[in-house]
Amino acid sequence: MAKLFESIGKLGLALAIGGGVVNSALFNVDAGHRAVIFDRFRGVQDAVMGEGTHFLIPWVQKPILFDCRSRPRNVPVITGSKDLQNVNITLRILFRPVANQLPRIFTSIGEDYDERVLPSITTEVLKAVVARFDAGELITQRELVSKQVSEDLTERASTFGLILDDVSLTHLTFGKEFTEAVEMKQVAQQEAERARFVVEKAEQQKQAAIISAEGDSQAALLIANSLEVAGNGLVELRKLEAAEDIAFQLSRSRNVTYLPSGQGTLLQLPQ
Repeated sequence: MAKLFESIGKLGLALAIGGGVVNSALFNVDAGHRAVIFDRFRGVQDAVMGEGTHFLIPWVQKPILFDCRSRPRNVPVITGSKDLQNVNITLRILFRPVANQLPRIFTSIGEDYDERVLPSITTEVLKAVVARFDAGELITQRELVSKQVSEDLTERASTFGLILDDVSLTHLTFGKEFTEAVEMKQVAQQEAERARFVVEKAEQQKQAAIISAEGDSQAALLIANSLEVAGNGLVELRKLEAAEDIAFQLSRSRNVTYLPSGQGTLLQLPQ
């Protein structure tokens, strides 16, 4: 009986050791990832392992996993424009490594390739492109600037085995001096527009006064001519017209009483 238990124990120990060896000889590569094998005797292997489960030699080989999916990164840069204005730019980059170049990337750059490569080449390209434009052109030709940065940066990143799926300018501001100068220019333009409006208004009022004076002069001249032709008849006509208008207005009032002319009418007023 003791020998049976001893045999079972040895079998279990052998299975445990065998299971441990098999488990250490397997590794998994998740979706969107790739693996590079480092051999303690031969160094980094040229083969790149795809998704799935793979075998390796335990304690001799080690897998290094890389994420090959597109990942975003924001890179802020302070540079100068063609007219020597300080420019603050933030560039958003979607990047991923070229899968078949992962052994070279791991050997020459390392696992943190994005930290070592992207900030330096982004700063280099942005400084070169922004220096071709002055501050005003950076605002009015922003699409052209973004396109030029994207083309130059994509070409530069390809030398390091990186693919840039998207490059966009997300933030663009200028130094304090330039911002204040722009604000002062806008204020000056607004004041100039206001002054022009005041001048135009005064000119219109002047023209209106001239037209009104000319109208009064013409009216006075016509009246004088009429008086010379008709004598006092025109004056009497104007008196009759005025009296007719007054009588019409009084007839509509309830507080006015008409008394016959030339008659001694007495009002019954209380004592």
